[in-house]
Amino acid sequence: MKTLQIKTAQNVNIKFTVANVGQRLLAFAVDNVLKFAYIYIVYNIFDFQALDRAFNGDNWTIKAISVLILIPVTFYSLYSEILMDGQTIGKKLLKIKVINEDGFKPSITDFVMRWFLRIIDFNLFVLIVVYVMSVGLPNEDMIVGLLFIFGKLVGLLLIIITKKNQRFGDIIANTVVIYLKDTAKFSDTILVDLENEYVAMYPNVIQLSDNDVRIIKETFKSAKKYNDYKTLINLRSKIIEVTGIVSKHKSDTEFIETVLKDYNYYTQKM
Repeated sequence: MKTLQIKTAQNVNIKFTVANVGQRLLAFAVDNVLKFAYIYIVYNIFDFQALDRAFNGDNWTIKAISVLILIPVTFYSLYSEILMDGQTIGKKLLKIKVINEDGFKPSITDFVMRWFLRIIDFNLFVLIVVYVMSVGLPNEDMIVGLLFIFGKLVGLLLIIITKKNQRFGDIIANTVVIYLKDTAKFSDTILVDLENEYVAMYPNVIQLSDNDVRIIKETFKSAKKYNDYKTLINLRSKIIEVTGIVSKHKSDTEFIETVLKDYNYYTQKM
């Protein structure tokens, strides 16, 4: 498997294993099975003939209802990755997730960009065929067939040939899909000892992911060791930017230590 070394803004190197084509295809297949299952169930529950009679054959209304029914499928990967910390159900089962190239959780804008550009990664065929059909080329059927194959494989081909196994949406959104092969070891790196009577101060820390806290802890340890005050200031600013915490500590060191303890408190003690 390919590995990816990310150098954070605080000059700490974090090593990840990049998800391979097989893992991503299996996750994609699982997600599509869920989508088709949803469509099958919904269209067997709804009696569209009854709806047609109820709306007196108003095709626009029927089409509008059909579009509303398909919204969960259309936006499935987008809201799943936002709500599930870079994962869909398929990705969770295959133990892979989306992160940005700095090692942190992607922003909502990153997720939206990545989702929107699926139109190029997997549906380029549709865009090109619209053009081909409009100009009326000779051997049109053969061209459309070739375009179908090419258009559906763009994302797959990019994942195979790019250094970080990125499709076009990943490249533009600066994201990469990693394999969480060392989940137990990964969790151990964020553990912090807490006193039994410990009282947390910053509930907003739950907006961080395990990966964020891992990077924060490793960066913090390195900065403390070398008295790198500039990195401590930058790290504190990044935490505040991501979580929206209003700091109650004047010292960068005390603030970051409290954030690490609070994260452990809210995620493991409650």
